[in-house]
Amino acid sequence: MRKIRHSWNLSPGAAIALQHRLRSKVVRLGRPRQVRTVAGVDVGFERGGGIARSAVAVLSFPRLELVDYAVARRPARFPYVPGLLSFREMPALLAAIDRLRVKPDLILCDGQGLAHPRRFGIACHLGVILGVPTIGVAKSRLIGEHGQPPQRRGAWVPLRDKGETIGAVLRSRAGTRPIYVSIGHRLSLPLAVRYVMACTTRFRLPETTRWAHRLASGGEPPRDGGEG
Repeated sequence: MRKIRHSWNLSPGAAIALQHRLRSKVVRLGRPRQVRTVAGVDVGFERGGGIARSAVAVLSFPRLELVDYAVARRPARFPYVPGLLSFREMPALLAAIDRLRVKPDLILCDGQGLAHPRRFGIACHLGVILGVPTIGVAKSRLIGEHGQPPQRRGAWVPLRDKGETIGAVLRSRAGTRPIYVSIGHRLSLPLAVRYVMACTTRFRLPETTRWAHRLASGGEPPRDGGEG
């Protein structure tokens, strides 16, 4: 499933240089041909942060029913460095994706895409490596400025940095804090927002994120309640 391979045994400086090289491969427009499955990915840590436990949950679309999932553990060899999250998490995440029987048509990542200092967050990195449409769905802002979106469900305002729109500040549920949506790879921002809303039911976070987070935290897929 991988389109690009590179070493993960890098220093932080080399990782930043690689981000600069790979960001030119991000496709900021497009539309998936047909979305029958959507996936959520998340990574938790065990043994004081020494082991990355990654999870991917594949759901049918638009019904959002679980059709496949996988979990993988790998040593977390890369240090925690803001802006270099993907180098710490993705070796385990790719190992989990390799175990899937059902390959997703679209992946929603618990993290940033273009809304990143070098426009290459984990959603971009994963999308470029796999050649699959991806979306970054973050619970908090990393960079950029924005106004407040209206309180109604589905309302959003642009997230901007240095004069560029890098994401959407989305009110996924009325009366709750917004989430931060950004392009990962191979689709436009308005379409990314539409898919995130189509994956969101009665909770603030999309179902893809809720299922993956529960698995990455060591539990079983959620059956009811809670934000995940």
